[in-house]
Amino acid sequence: MSQQPLLMTTATSISASTKIDTTTDHNNINNTNNSTPTPIEPSLDSVIIPSTFTSSSAPPNPIGRDEILIPPINFCMVMPGVYRSGYPNKKNFPFLKKIGLKSICYLCPEQYAHNNMEFCRKNGIRIFQFGIEGNKEPFVHIPEEAIRKAIKELLNPKNHPIMIHCNKGKHRTGVLVGCLRKTQNWSLTSIFDEYRRFAGSKVRMLDQQFIELYSNVSQI
Repeated sequence: MSQQPLLMTTATSISASTKIDTTTDHNNINNTNNSTPTPIEPSLDSVIIPSTFTSSSAPPNPIGRDEILIPPINFCMVMPGVYRSGYPNKKNFPFLKKIGLKSICYLCPEQYAHNNMEFCRKNGIRIFQFGIEGNKEPFVHIPEEAIRKAIKELLNPKNHPIMIHCNKGKHRTGVLVGCLRKTQNWSLTSIFDEYRRFAGSKVRMLDQQFIELYSNVSQI
């Protein structure tokens, strides 16, 4: 029997209307690693350029050849064992299976897509959901506590390989990665350069302000 994915949310659990068994096996819940992360040298040369290869641009699979593996949009390695991307779809599943994904850090408040839930269930992938709204003006702000909890899961090697994603993999994902970089002692210049690389022309000043003011003092 395949392992059921553990669904962790900061708000309500995913609705039972998905008809997917998300019963938690408490004996399989991993304890959080409380060790301090090793600082990573803040060099953007070591950051992989995000993928722009989309499902619609994928060439047809010739008969008799190996299956083409398509990463989700904006897929990139953050650090060993941690990835980031936009919302994966069905055509990305073989790629995610190939990299041996063990956990997903889902940052949107909406219920996770049925196909994605089913893929995770079949492959024993845990889902940590943090229902974060986009950091848009005037009154919507990212809760700092949700970011702290998400980083705690990212730093736990028992969850690796883990992939962070929101919708496009730009803003909410960019904020979380930016705050993670602060725990790794990156400079703000390097953090913002990485954020802008993914956000492109849609940089949000509130995102950058949140990252700048984020304090990792109480972070594990």
